[in-house]
Amino acid sequence: MTVIRIAAVVIENPHGKILSVRKRGTTALMLPGGKIEPGEEPIQTAAREIFEEIGLDLPLSELTYLDTLTAPAANEPGATVRCDVFIWSGTLDHLPSVRAEIDEACWCDVSSTSPKLAPLSRDVVFPRLRGKRG
Repeated sequence: MTVIRIAAVVIENPHGKILSVRKRGTTALMLPGGKIEPGEEPIQTAAREIFEEIGLDLPLSELTYLDTLTAPAANEPGATVRCDVFIWSGTLDHLPSVRAEIDEACWCDVSSTSPKLAPLSRDVVFPRLRGKRG
């Protein structure tokens, strides 16, 4: 089985909705982030990918490690993603402009179970966030 190592960031708006993005040529909405490069720490990947995808320059000191979580990959059949998930301590009051390979950004309710959400968000991260708020 192929395991894809990624890092992603939970970014909330003032209403508690979670930023999700859709990569070009795909249908699933997922947390912004991406593949960990050789020699790169997951937190560095998270910050780099956020800057590349949506133009936010997040200081590493504002990212808190949530956990390393796994789920079926949304865009690569038969593969699994193993994701270091970080939570940004700030909030974003606007929908960011998309860049690089991102075609769409939107706000998703943490209670969503939409089939449009990637399995990692829908089945693992969002339930974990609901539990933290509960």
